[in-house]
Amino acid sequence: MSWPITFADVVDARNRLRPHIPPTPLRSYAPLDAAVGAGIRVLVKHENHCPTGAFKARNGLAVMTSLGPEERRRGVVAATRGNHGAGLAWAGGIVGAPVTVCVPVGNNPEKNEAMRGFGAELVEEGRDYDEAVEVADRLVRERGLRLVHSSNTPQVLAGAATLSLEVVEQAESLDAMVIAVGGGSQAVGALTVARERRPGLKVYGVQARGASAIHDSWHAGEVRETRSAETFADGIATRKPPALTYPALKEGLAGFVTVDDGQIAAALR
Repeated sequence: MSWPITFADVVDARNRLRPHIPPTPLRSYAPLDAAVGAGIRVLVKHENHCPTGAFKARNGLAVMTSLGPEERRRGVVAATRGNHGAGLAWAGGIVGAPVTVCVPVGNNPEKNEAMRGFGAELVEEGRDYDEAVEVADRLVRERGLRLVHSSNTPQVLAGAATLSLEVVEQAESLDAMVIAVGGGSQAVGALTVARERRPGLKVYGVQARGASAIHDSWHAGEVRETRSAETFADGIATRKPPALTYPALKEGLAGFVTVDDGQIAAALR
């Protein structure tokens, strides 16, 4: 298969991001190590230190700083449940480009307000993320906007990969990375960095059991879609494996598991 991005793409993205997103902390916590057990030391990458509170600020800025003058003038459109849209809107403010964000009806009102606060125009339509993607596709045709998919856009993956590049530079010894998977941008980013900088590093995916399309596809060895995506972790609730990330995840992940909402809630406490 053709890998979706190169390591050079990641380095270029980091150079563009550096003036706006300093490296985030990588920390360990003794109580967390004790809870995990088996003598495992866990390192936590604090992406809550990013300007929007999530790693997708990296993705948004990587995309927006790669646009030409005409694309910036016309603006971009994206579908999101929150973090992808917030990252794009924040980055749009930096480069002076309008951002339209499509969210499903009934989306988290706090996330909607945050995206508006960063300057996004919100379009509320569709029953879930995947239907919001269809709305974004329509606006591309109607308004001539540039579509920025949360996983099917190479510069998004390059931005996400800057997180993992920081991790391997901050941690001299690292056996594995465990990545939450929604569309797979962060996991593909980790795999891209590992292939170049830490060939022996294993990358594992974790997906919500109620939105397990990529997990199910990975284990089946072929694309599987789900009828619904029901999880309170709405930021990773997708029904379809993205075409750009799935082949890389299929080839590169060392393992893939699901967790239910109860386990996710317990981990947050």
